[in-house]
Amino acid sequence: GPVPLSVPQVRNSSKGFYPECLEKGLRSERALTATLAEMYIMGVSTRKVDAIVKKLCGEGISSSQVSNCTKRLDESFGKFRDRPLMGYYAVLYLDATYLKVRSEGYVRDACVLIAKGINEKGEREILGVSVSLSEAEVHWRSFLESLKARGLKGVKLIVSDDHSGLKAARLATLNHAQWQRCYFHLHQNAQKFARKQSEKPLIASVMRKVFNQDKKLEASQKLEELVRGDKLGHPEFMKWLELSAEEALSYYDWPKEVRNKIRTTNPLERVNREIKRRTKVIGVFPNENACIRLVSAILIETDESWKSRRYVNHYHLKKQ
Repeated sequence: GPVPLSVPQVRNSSKGFYPECLEKGLRSERALTATLAEMYIMGVSTRKVDAIVKKLCGEGISSSQVSNCTKRLDESFGKFRDRPLMGYYAVLYLDATYLKVRSEGYVRDACVLIAKGINEKGEREILGVSVSLSEAEVHWRSFLESLKARGLKGVKLIVSDDHSGLKAARLATLNHAQWQRCYFHLHQNAQKFARKQSEKPLIASVMRKVFNQDKKLEASQKLEELVRGDKLGHPEFMKWLELSAEEALSYYDWPKEVRNKIRTTNPLERVNREIKRRTKVIGVFPNENACIRLVSAILIETDESWKSRRYVNHYHLKKQ
């Protein structure tokens, strides 16, 4: 518990009075603080943290105290988010997810933007993260410009979905790069054209016939053949497919060995699912800072786990 102390004044010295015997207790406190922060980051609820602290120390801890413990990690998290991006990143993946954040007395959906890249060694990296209350173009553009300011270069291909704000920001900041529309999202969009449940497998079959070809020319020819034939009797779907499918065929321009790695944003979708799982116990973040703090911790762990193995052969990236 609290111990009242009378601290003597020290004259003619740049250093104040500081008994060395306090260091032992402070080391224990710092260790406990780091443990509490790690528990929170690993997805343990503040209620469970409180119960554990009561068993360890005899006294509980509030959710605000847990938050204060994690604030001590802000400096290292900030260094990760703002670090210089060295070398070249041939492929850039962009995606967003939403988390609940309290703002101005209301609970809102905060948009978490995440960028992943494949570097010149063929390794994956988390390049950046940003939190805002909107997925509008201005947020995406600011995010992409910050990546460029930190040294992002060498981007040959951008993999993302067809969000209008992202599309406009991409064209404004990285219009030299080829775009691969995420096939997984395209397939989901195609399913929305099903007029009845039994039509969904037929639409999926049409999509596979286009995107399972060996070469881009064959895929384009198959697309033209299916649109012209329209065996589904669904002109609205065929018109949409004709306009949209070409945007998802860019991966055919790359070596076969890397195509499955670059035709969807699924690797980032898995990261988003892990973020959702770890933040589920929180429910609503008290502010944007708390949100980006926990998301940064999860992304740092992800980035470190990726460094243990190469994602693609760097030779195939140079060959492109």
